[in-house]
Amino acid sequence: MNKKHLITGVTGMVGSHLLDFLLENTNDTIIGLCRWRSPLDNVKNHLERANDNSRIIFENADINDITSLIRVINKHRPDYIYHLAAQSYPQTSFSAPIDTLNTNIIGTTNLLESIRLKVDESYNPAIHVCSSSEVFGRVPKERVPIVEDELFHPASPYAISKAGTDLVGRYYGEAFNMRTVVTRMFTHTGPRRGDVFAESSFAKQIALIEAGISSPKIKVGNLDSLRTFADVRDAVKAYYLLLNSDFKNGDYFNIGGTHTCTIGEMLDSLISLSTFDGEILIETESKRLRPIDADLQIPNVDKFKRLTGWKPEIEFMKTMKDLLDYWRLEIKSKQNQLIR
Repeated sequence: MNKKHLITGVTGMVGSHLLDFLLENTNDTIIGLCRWRSPLDNVKNHLERANDNSRIIFENADINDITSLIRVINKHRPDYIYHLAAQSYPQTSFSAPIDTLNTNIIGTTNLLESIRLKVDESYNPAIHVCSSSEVFGRVPKERVPIVEDELFHPASPYAISKAGTDLVGRYYGEAFNMRTVVTRMFTHTGPRRGDVFAESSFAKQIALIEAGISSPKIKVGNLDSLRTFADVRDAVKAYYLLLNSDFKNGDYFNIGGTHTCTIGEMLDSLISLSTFDGEILIETESKRLRPIDADLQIPNVDKFKRLTGWKPEIEFMKTMKDLLDYWRLEIKSKQNQLIR
């Protein structure tokens, strides 16, 4: 039987890769939720199919507008809901904390309320609520790798908002017997990653240097922070497997890759892939430093693997190369780029 998958935030990095995955690996219909002003660059390869209503339906709605969500839910009654829409930039949250809290906590509540207030009591979809590893914040070394029941110690307004998202998702599963499940995905990246994230900013700066647009200098923040990296294409497969597993309502899972390194080592990996012949200078920029840094982001994912059998398949260096190639193509096609 043909199923329906709803993706909030379909035009983002993760949402667009999930759209790719579902189109390739299922015969189902995908409803993509996007705001009226959302750029469509990440889904441009699918616009012709969307115009023909060929398995893709884009719906204009906003998680901050519950009326628009109720309309979409009642219209389509999706079997699976992947809630990926968010203000997802930790650095941005320091300058826009209220918008971050509203979008991520109230927006998530709006979505879950729009499902709870359904007109048909028999409707009970599987709902993935995307939290973040950032909820754990600063974890003592002796408690790394991080397990699911580690205490929350959020280190940014974004992390605080995702702690709220996490708790809201679990609450609706436990209080109303809704089929919600929460994930704390650790660092994941790849093509289409926003340039406000360190690895994508570095890749973009390298591509600008290679194109002769920027001088050979990379602006950085804290290079000592430790991260475990996964590829976004492995991440969306994990989400799909989760919603098709026998999870408990309100349960929660860590998900992450296997390659752990400092931000500085990640930068070295990107530079090693560069075609630029000269020396590239590294310059620390104060605005790139967080007031508090979540500097030991290393996951224990045993619980998730036991449930789904998932394991990451894409090698770290391939992820880095694909990210750098993405920015090379972007710069070739657009030229003018803001360095962020």
